[in-house]
Amino acid sequence: MNYENFLAYKTTYDNLDFDLFLQQVTKEDVLAVLNKRFLTPEDFLTLLAPAAATPELLEIIAQKAHQETVKQFGYTMQLFTPMYIADHCDNLCVYCGFNHNNKIPRHRLTMEQVAKEAEVIAKTGLKNILVLTGESARFSPPDYILEACQVLHDYFDNVAIEVYSLSLEDYQRMVDLADVDGMTMFQECYDPDVYKELHLAGPKANYFYRLDAPERACKAHMRTVNVGALLGLNNWRQEAFFTGLHAYYLQKKYPDTEIAVSTPRMRPCVAGYPPRVIINDIDIVQYICALRLFMPRSGITLSSRESATMRDHLIRLGVTKISAGVTVAVGGHSQPEDEGQFDISDGRSVEEMTAMLYKSGYQPVFTDWKTI
Repeated sequence: MNYENFLAYKTTYDNLDFDLFLQQVTKEDVLAVLNKRFLTPEDFLTLLAPAAATPELLEIIAQKAHQETVKQFGYTMQLFTPMYIADHCDNLCVYCGFNHNNKIPRHRLTMEQVAKEAEVIAKTGLKNILVLTGESARFSPPDYILEACQVLHDYFDNVAIEVYSLSLEDYQRMVDLADVDGMTMFQECYDPDVYKELHLAGPKANYFYRLDAPERACKAHMRTVNVGALLGLNNWRQEAFFTGLHAYYLQKKYPDTEIAVSTPRMRPCVAGYPPRVIINDIDIVQYICALRLFMPRSGITLSSRESATMRDHLIRLGVTKISAGVTVAVGGHSQPEDEGQFDISDGRSVEEMTAMLYKSGYQPVFTDWKTI
């Protein structure tokens, strides 16, 4: 793709009348898309239409999504866990428990505490860790994150980060100096006007800088880059479409990077902010299946925001990576938990998740890459 960045590519679809397009999709349109080998962004949007969510069509879509996932990934499922090392935050995001104005205890782990937390997690057999902080360059500067990742490589084969938007230079340092091989960046909401209403102040209020962060990570040669929107903040079909479009753009422009998508729904948190839009289980199924058919080789990550029952069913429909033994509190693996970023729904341990996968006919994968 010759576009300078995703924003330039996104503008080619910003004037699309989504409601009109979705309302006009028929059963025949959906079946025509399902007979294609390679899907366009417009085909992806067709599979997100209400017409595709009928029991008859959704069953066909789900079967094709399962077949495509097995074709590309086999009966395997990557396991990981998030590790929160700091929760200081400079942002005023109305929906987040880490909101700067929320009166919660704030913590930042020392390197000794990072190692202690890592030791506890490593004993579960996990080799894939996702490092998270609040969004504060003052309390969690890039050098702090980099040092923590260096410590973690003594315990884990794969270290990825989910932190605030970094510069290209800092992403490059993460790769070169700390062997960070992946990053996750939730745009949260792809509609800039709604985004402004949700992010009142702080560095995260810069919609465009955040939107460009995954591309900066690709330029820094991260092995994996994961994007997503927080479902419940805006029209879910529109957000799902732009999330898929973002992944599609990155995969086309940076074919050497593994592009993945997360599909998180809003969960209760100390902020007490209710979802603007209710996303039901059928919506999630439709989104994940449509995404799998649109992006056959991309990873799809499912977090503990979903219930155990929901996650057990979704692993067959396109998901390739799932969390286990989760805590969303700083240092929560090795010490009593404080307030976390949000309430998790599936609290099963690594052992329990592994047993569920084996029972379902899947091979749990603890690591698929090791930096030499």
